Amino acid sequence: MPLQTVEPQRLYRKIAEQLRTLMASGEFAVGSRLPAERDLALQLGVSRPSVREALIALEVEGMIEVRTGSGIYVQSLKQTKRAIASPQTNAPTDWGPLEVMSARILVESEVAALAATHAQKKDIQAIRAGLKTMKQEAARDEMPRWGDEAFHEAIAQSCGNSALIDTVQRFWQARNGPLSERLGDYFEHPQSWQAAIAEHESVLSAIEAHDPSAARKAMQKHLRQAHKRYSASWRRAPAR
Repeated sequence: MPLQTVEPQRLYRKIAEQLRTLMASGEFAVGSRLPAERDLALQLGVSRPSVREALIALEVEGMIEVRTGSGIYVQSLKQTKRAIASPQTNAPTDWGPLEVMSARILVESEVAALAATHAQKKDIQAIRAGLKTMKQEAARDEMPRWGDEAFHEAIAQSCGNSALIDTVQRFWQARNGPLSERLGDYFEHPQSWQAAIAEHESVLSAIEAHDPSAARKAMQKHLRQAHKRYSASWRRAPAR
């Protein structure tokens, strides 16, 4: 039999598979509460963000239920809802959302600095339009998803580097995945929207001033704060 290609597997998938095995073996019965996220991270020797991504994957599959203010409970020993992308794919929708956010901090901060150097009047107008759409969406009590994407897309388009434009677009493809959507369900709310809008305003001001250093710092601050919001305690998530 010829050797088969060995496919790398994302860390959160490996964690999820361990938890599935423990549930199947009876270690965690249906209705029982899993250890706290912090304790799972210590026992597995991984980061809390990776554990969170694994738990979100299991919830998307219908195997666990997150009860804000109470804990994480085993709901089923079999996958009952939609599966995440195949382990053999490298689709952005399969990327871990917190891992994506960490990558965005590195990449998009430099994209913003380049935009501050290269942006022309039409580019700044497009960035401003994205921010305006965010505010309109938030005013309608909607997640400012499309304005947010338009804002970051416009910054990327003005940076002058097609490879970076493509990279930022793939980040946003990842935002359309089931893991990112479910995580947003917990930690996106009107207060977080207003915080994000204020952070976007700082980025825009720095780009308008053609100040690369300030644009870099403003984007780093925004994305670090976003990562922090998505990493908050489950107890701080609004009750559903």
